[in-house]
Amino acid sequence: MPQPVVIGIAGGTGSGKSTIADAIQQEIKDNITIITQDSYYRSFPELTLEERSQINYDHPSAFDIELLVSHIQSLKKRVPVQMPVYDFNTHLRTRHTYQLKPSKIIIVEGILIFENEALRKLMDIKIFVDTDADVRILRRIERDIQERGRQLFTVIEQYRTTVRPMHIEFVEPSKRFADVIIPEGGHNKIGIDMITSKIKNILTE
Repeated sequence: MPQPVVIGIAGGTGSGKSTIADAIQQEIKDNITIITQDSYYRSFPELTLEERSQINYDHPSAFDIELLVSHIQSLKKRVPVQMPVYDFNTHLRTRHTYQLKPSKIIIVEGILIFENEALRKLMDIKIFVDTDADVRILRRIERDIQERGRQLFTVIEQYRTTVRPMHIEFVEPSKRFADVIIPEGGHNKIGIDMITSKIKNILTE
């Protein structure tokens, strides 16, 4: 039995990575498993909430890459894994996990998945979602306020002090590792159709 095909979808915050992953899942249905890098933030329960709030969550060191790599390796061997559930309000992992079952297609989605060589080596197809910065910051503001209970000032301050500098230092340079670059994220229907067609071809081989 052939190994699952691992597809990486990277791009800056608010670029449309999740939209593309969801669109692919709707087309592929039961043959796909999605892993989100955001679920693999490191947890620092020994710190106070204020101290945890000061951590640079857009730096590669904020992620438990070792666990993420291990989980992808297990899924490629068709072994289920327990993906962490992260609470963005407390900046901690919860006691709950979410079981991921192996599928023919595994999508790994996150801002920094191409920055790490060990992760890249596990991917068969690497997609970078390239969206204008002004669009991304507006989406970030909307998401953080509506879904994560943040205040407008703190979202803008975080973007200015960590999100944008880390994008320039780590995310944007990782674009060179992509096999495919999709401009304008989830609004690029032609790009999404091309990717889903390729996946369907893989599944029928």
